[in-house]
Formats: sequence, structure tokens, C-alpha cells
Amino acid sequence: MLVPELAGPSAFDTEPVRSAVRDALAETASSGIDRWVVLGASDAPVTGPVEESGSGSFARFGVDVRVSVSDRTGPRMSLSALIGAWLREWASLGPTSTWIVGRETSPAECAVLGADLGARLEESPERIGLLVVGDGSTALTPKAPGGGRRDSAVALNESIVAAIGAADMRALAALRPESCDTEGIGGRVAWQVAAAAVESRGSGVVPKRSYADAPFGVGYVVATWTVSGDRS
Repeated sequence: MLVPELAGPSAFDTEPVRSAVRDALAETASSGIDRWVVLGASDAPVTGPVEESGSGSFARFGVDVRVSVSDRTGPRMSLSALIGAWLREWASLGPTSTWIVGRETSPAECAVLGADLGARLEESPERIGLLVVGDGSTALTPKAPGGGRRDSAVALNESIVAAIGAADMRALAALRPESCDTEGIGGRVAWQVAAAAVESRGSGVVPKRSYADAPFGVGYVVATWTVSGDRS
């Protein structure tokens, strides 16, 4: 729904989330980001780090919108990487790479991968912006694509929104794969890796939530975490 060509000209409900994303990226970029890393989950049911192509297209979703972050070859881009690459071009973010993790990766392994990512960020002389792309629940309204509204999905999605909005790393780390899968939530892995990456660095975090809603019954939240007293 972020990509206008896919959402369609009559999908007015998608404009607020695009505006929120645009503002969040602009605010973060204004702090002097040298490079961006897109963190997301794979489409394939695998575990661990996933190497993907640096370019791709939304053709399988109905419109051949092409995007890229590099000339790296490999398996096709996951949806999270496609969105990250589209955001890079749409918001003119500059140098960008991807860090894709298998969607079946356990919370414990996410913690390890996040700590590794945090160490890499800490070692870099650059100011790095981590762009986390994750899917909220698909069952938040009666006409939602995940089979309509479920109270359990609404409750879990609201808890995730609260955790992201408050930079509650422990709450994100405690998300269970089974519950997220049941409620159509695909962003667990990305959020858990991001939380572990930030927590491993031991710096203060200033969270700011700018949007949370469910256009077409799908959960969207836009937030920024500013790591205080640090380069990125």
C-alpha cells in the first residue's frame, strides 16, 4: 500500500501512512545519515541471514515497478527488500544495502543476529540509518485480507504498536512465532533483530511514533528510534 502504482489511484486511505513515512525518513536523514541499511524478513520460510539480489520488481504484485539498491545478483528480492529499495528511491536516501533475515528465524537466533548487526554498526565510522520494514497483522477489520477481524489479532497488533512506539526491546524480544503467524504478522523477525541490535549497543533510545492505523484492515506503524550519544 506504500507504493502508489500498486495501491491504485482511488486508495486514498494509503496517503496518511506514506506521508508519515516521508516525514520520518526526512527527519532521520536530516541528522546526517551517511548510509542506510534495510532490515526485513524474507518471503521464503527459511532461517538465518539471506542473500538476495540487489534489484527487483513489483511485477509479481501486479505492476512492473523496478527498484534497486545495488548490482548484486542473487535470488529475487523479498517484499521487505523491495519496499526498502522503493523507499530509497522515493525519498532519495542515498547509499543503501539490505540485511534480510529468514522469516522462520527463532527469537533466540534473532537476538544473536541483532547483536552481530549492532556490533557492525558500532564499528562503522559512518552514521548509519537502520530502515526496518515489517508487516503488521492482516486481520484488524471485518474486510481485512487475513480473514476478517479477530480480537486476538487486534490485541497482539496493539501490543506490538505500543512496544515499537516505546522502544520496548523486551516486549519485542518476547514475541512468539506461533502467535504472530496465526495473526498474520510478518514483521516479528525484523523487529526482534532491530531490538537486539539497539539493545546490544547499550545506548539510550528516544522513540517517536508518528502513525498507527489499519488501512484496509492491515496494521501499519511508523516510528523512529534515535540512539542517543551515538553515531547512528
